[in-house]
Amino acid sequence: MLLRQLRETMAEPLASQARLDKIVGLIADNMRADVCSFYVLRDDGALELFATRGLDAKSVHLTTLRLGEGLVGLIAAEAEPLSLDDATSHPSFAYRPETGEEKYNAFLGVPVLRAGQTLGVLVVQNADRRHYGEEETEAMLTTATILAEMIATSDFVNLIKPGSDIDLRRPRMFNGVSFTDGIALGKVVLHDPRVVVTNFIAEDTEAEKQRLDSALASMRVSIDAMLDHGDMQPTSDHREILETYRMFANDRGWVNRLMEAIDNGLSAEAAVERVQNDTRARMLRQTDPYIRDRLHDLDDLANRLLRVLTSAGQPAHHELPDNAILVARNMGPAELLEYDRKKLRGVVLEEGGATAHVAIVVRSLGLVAVGQAQSIVSVSETGDDIIIDGTAGVVHLRPTRDVEQTYVDKVRISARRRAHFAALRSRPSVTKDGVAITMLHNSGLVADLPMLNETGAAGVGLFRTELQFMIASRLPRMQEQADLYTQAMQIVGDRPLVFRLLDIGGDKVLPYLRATAEENPAMGYRSIRLGLDRPGLLRTQIRALLLAARGRPLKILVPMVTETFEFLQTKQVIAKEIERLKRSGHPVPSTLEIGAMVEVPSLLFELDQLLPEADFVSIGSNDLVQFLTAADRANPRVSKAYDPIALPRLRAIRLVVDAANRHGKPVTMCGELAGKPIEALALMAIGMTRLSMGPASIGPIKEMILNLELKPIQDEISQALSVGANGNSVRDLLHRWIEKQNLPIG
Repeated sequence: MLLRQLRETMAEPLASQARLDKIVGLIADNMRADVCSFYVLRDDGALELFATRGLDAKSVHLTTLRLGEGLVGLIAAEAEPLSLDDATSHPSFAYRPETGEEKYNAFLGVPVLRAGQTLGVLVVQNADRRHYGEEETEAMLTTATILAEMIATSDFVNLIKPGSDIDLRRPRMFNGVSFTDGIALGKVVLHDPRVVVTNFIAEDTEAEKQRLDSALASMRVSIDAMLDHGDMQPTSDHREILETYRMFANDRGWVNRLMEAIDNGLSAEAAVERVQNDTRARMLRQTDPYIRDRLHDLDDLANRLLRVLTSAGQPAHHELPDNAILVARNMGPAELLEYDRKKLRGVVLEEGGATAHVAIVVRSLGLVAVGQAQSIVSVSETGDDIIIDGTAGVVHLRPTRDVEQTYVDKVRISARRRAHFAALRSRPSVTKDGVAITMLHNSGLVADLPMLNETGAAGVGLFRTELQFMIASRLPRMQEQADLYTQAMQIVGDRPLVFRLLDIGGDKVLPYLRATAEENPAMGYRSIRLGLDRPGLLRTQIRALLLAARGRPLKILVPMVTETFEFLQTKQVIAKEIERLKRSGHPVPSTLEIGAMVEVPSLLFELDQLLPEADFVSIGSNDLVQFLTAADRANPRVSKAYDPIALPRLRAIRLVVDAANRHGKPVTMCGELAGKPIEALALMAIGMTRLSMGPASIGPIKEMILNLELKPIQDEISQALSVGANGNSVRDLLHRWIEKQNLPIG
């Protein structure tokens, strides 16, 4: 009865305050309460009385309580209902003389929640001592679910004092991990937005229960089907997640709470929203990391159930506003590449490491990005203003005008810095003491190749060919591959361009290729291992590269080489394709250079066998450091624990540099280390003179090179690598030289 009355009231043409006043009156009448009050949490942390029946009407919009202050503040802080026979005797009771509530004894208050966030508190009181039981508490919580959606709309903006806002819309700042430098201002686009519930009130309780039963059954069947899939190995991470889903989906306690919410008058989808709100609020306040991790599983499960109930498919990712900034828990490179890159300005993730493949693709696209911005998804709404400070690893959601103006000024300064770097593009990259450094681009998309002209880089040290495969909905045909490679060569012109052969597997999954789940995909069936095992795939790509060259020079890089025999096998495949090309009358490349990627530690002990067979080598620092430290680069708990330029890693990299020098073969750093100033300085200090990086890093690192005297730094680092750093880290030594030479590294 109450919920129907609330729905009718919401539809009436009433002013905001009049609607709220009528709502608290309806609740008081239905609960047989002397008082019903509604408090809203403001952005300054105060709970403001927005409406009341029973307390002094003059106290509305004047009475406030801090979070944790009084019974209302306690409920808001803990997000838990509170029922008392004698409210005034509770130690948290706070007396407000303007309200006249001291004469009321019985008290029931419930939090008003949305996405687990406290929006306010709904209270009923009685003069007589009375016990509010579970049924009444449930009824109040159900009513609070409706109020939450009402207050989340703009309908009540005119009730808020100028200069204030409700807590739901307050500005928030998140400290994360920088994926890319730069600043981006734009609008939030949620990658996987929560299902918006529009039908809150049940017309037929039994029918809603049947809908819920049917949706639960459908969801359970789909989870079981995924678990029973032949690719789902017992030890895979995906299976563990789905097992958790199945456990929750079959939990009788969870299902019973959903049914109770329907019994209280909510529709099936509103019941899911209501129960998930309560669960989320409790779990957010837990300190146990395991429990907080399970919150993601419950959120995903609730969203799955809501999609079944509302027949909502996955959101379309094609239409974006201008200056769109994606906000997501996590996403793969292929998902990112589905978006319209012309309108996309940045990406914010709750998870992910700076060396994850999605971060690499972000850099290739030239987007500003930050990861590990915890819980940002639950407090964001599509359309919110957002600022990403990629340099600092900070995200501002719904920024104040002052913050926004500060970043507008920073963007202007950044534009001036870009102009400064652009002025350096024609200057040779040579240190003050005459060491020439070759600066190259890492790339993967034809769209970012024209930036060579802007940065003045000498060429492309790494072209990731797998991005074309990840964008496509099916395996690209040979001619499609050849057309892309031809276009890339035409844009780059006479400058060197190194094509890395297909590096898929691990976290770079192609949806149209059947893959077997692996316990440790980074060390599994990927890259050249997959190519040699599926020769048709490898031969097709090599054939496309040879055709695209059309008699021009061609450089091919073989990834993930573990032992020299794999490199020799790949060279044999290339040789056969060249012979085939000659027989068919097509021109062969004028010169063909074949290089090996050093990213597997075992290859460090085969360098003298490998280098006579290779025309050049490139170091993939992302995987090499990952394997040397046994630290998953996509796992933030361990990926940040080891400095990639600490002595053990730097010694390993120097092994490659020294071996390449012995054999007279060029060596290039193509991993993420080359694009960071201090790390790039460490690489130059061990004798590396070819650095390949994202286009945005060229300017800052070139400026450092032009102001650098390298020889004294090389001498000190060489001594440190030989005898140790005397208690100092390599990073400490480099910082001292940066200060001594006043090097620009920001």
